[in-house]
Amino acid sequence: MKRQADYDATRAELIEMARIDQEMRNESTETGEWDASVDEHNTARLKQIIGEIGWPRISQVGFEAAQDAWLLAQHADADVAFQESCLIAIRQLPADEYRASNLAYLEDRVRVNTGRPQLYGTQFMGSGDEFGPRPIEDEAHVDERRAVVGLGLLDEYRAQMEQFRQRPPERAEPEA
Repeated sequence: MKRQADYDATRAELIEMARIDQEMRNESTETGEWDASVDEHNTARLKQIIGEIGWPRISQVGFEAAQDAWLLAQHADADVAFQESCLIAIRQLPADEYRASNLAYLEDRVRVNTGRPQLYGTQFMGSGDEFGPRPIEDEAHVDERRAVVGLGLLDEYRAQMEQFRQRPPERAEPEA
């Protein structure tokens, strides 16, 4: 049986893994260089963590680390079977142990990665005038599904994604 100290160590590790994940992604936006080894390492370690404690619950590792576990699963695109197993594991938890919107994002990611239309419109693609959500199943009811999981309207999300896409990379100011 895990002790709280074990969960505290897992919490710290998940937070650090997510920090490195985000750092690499932010740097790749600036440099154009992608370090796939970050996702490979994080996926392998998240698999081990899930093998040890199951899906990291909010009550075990805290909200931030539970969010970070989801982020790492979301970025495990090279192992869609693992992403699917994470989706199944999260679905089996009580509703207060995860964030419903995270489940929606991972559901869409798995569906897109397996060639199926998404349900919530969280996954976008394209460039220029062709930028927009990947195909959506029953798009006429997408905003209803989004509302159930705490997501705003698809048109609002589309505008946010467009703003994010057009944002120039942040660059550090040179030191004087």
